[in-house]
Amino acid sequence: MKVIACQTPGIFELIEKEMPVPAPGFSIIQIKRIGVCGTDLHAFAGNQPFFSYPRVLGHELAAEFVEGDAMGFEKGEALTIVPYFYCGNCIACRNGKPNCCAEIKVFGVHIDGGMAAYVSVPSYALVKSGGLSLDQLALVEPLAIGAHAVSRAEIKPGEKVLVVGAGPIGIGLIMFAQLAGAEVVLMDTNEDRLEFCRNHFEVSLTINPLQQDAMAMLKEFTSGDMPSVVIDASGNQKAINNAFDYMSHAGKYILVGLQLGEISFSHPAFHKREATLMSSRNATKADFSHVMAAIANGQIDPLPMITHRLMFDDVLISFPQLSDPSNKVVKAMIDC
Repeated sequence: MKVIACQTPGIFELIEKEMPVPAPGFSIIQIKRIGVCGTDLHAFAGNQPFFSYPRVLGHELAAEFVEGDAMGFEKGEALTIVPYFYCGNCIACRNGKPNCCAEIKVFGVHIDGGMAAYVSVPSYALVKSGGLSLDQLALVEPLAIGAHAVSRAEIKPGEKVLVVGAGPIGIGLIMFAQLAGAEVVLMDTNEDRLEFCRNHFEVSLTINPLQQDAMAMLKEFTSGDMPSVVIDASGNQKAINNAFDYMSHAGKYILVGLQLGEISFSHPAFHKREATLMSSRNATKADFSHVMAAIANGQIDPLPMITHRLMFDDVLISFPQLSDPSNKVVKAMIDC
C-alpha cells in the first residue's frame, strides 16, 4: 500500500508498505480524508516541538472501517478517530484526562499517522460518523481542540472573549465561544485571515495589532473592562507574551498554541488581576461528541474552512505550497 513519509524536514517520500494486520485491541481503517493542520506544516518545515523523523504525518482523519474488534462497526462504515492514544494508567488517565496522558502518543506526531492507504489504530479511538460527511468528519479533531479550550475557560453568555490567532484552531475557538454565548474579538497580523473570518464567522470585532491600537480598541469594545477570557491560538511567542496585558481583572488566559521559547510577563500585573493562566491540550471524546452534535444540528458550519483540496498522489508536489501565505490557505483537505 502507498504511504507518504516525511523523511527529514522538507522531504516527503512516497513508499510502499505492507498492509497492517489485525491485532487484539486494534482495528484496520481505510483513510478517505486527511486534514492538513499546523502541526503537519511545522513538522514538514522542521520547527515542530517533540518531533522526530522519519514520520508519517496526518491525524485529522475521515476513514472507513475495514476490520477489527471495535464494537458496533460494520465494514465500509464511515468514522473518525480521536488520535491521542493514552496509557490508561497514569494520573491524568485515572482522573479522566487522557488528552494529557503522561505517556501520550499522538497519531502522526509521536507515532506514524494517517498519510497512508490503511492504518491500524486502537479500537477505543474510533468514533462513529453520526451521519456527518467525510469532509465534516476530517474537521472534527481541530474543532474539538477549540471546543476543549472553550470548555476549560467556562465561558458565560455575554462574556467578551479575545481569540488570538485566526487559523483553523482559532476558527474553532470562535465557533464554540460564540456557541457558549460570548462576543468574540479576533486578533491576528494576517489581514487575509481576518477578512476571511469576518466574511464567514461573524466575529464582533477584528484587530490587526500591526496596523491598529489593540489596547485602545479592546478598551472601547469592553467599555474599559478588557476581555474576561483571552485564548491564544497563534503559537507565537511575542503574541503570547503581549496578550497578558489584554486580560481583565479576574480574567482567564488559556494557551492553546504552542511555541518553543519561554513565556514572559509582569508578575505584579498578573497578580493584581488575580488572573488565571492555564493550558489546553488536545481534546476528549466528549469534546468530539459536542463538536459532532453541533455540526449535525446546524449550530456550526465548518465547511467554509476548506479552502484548498489536493489528491493523495499530489502531496509530494503540492504540500510545500500550502504554507505560502500568498496562497491564502486556511484548511487544506487531502482526498484519498
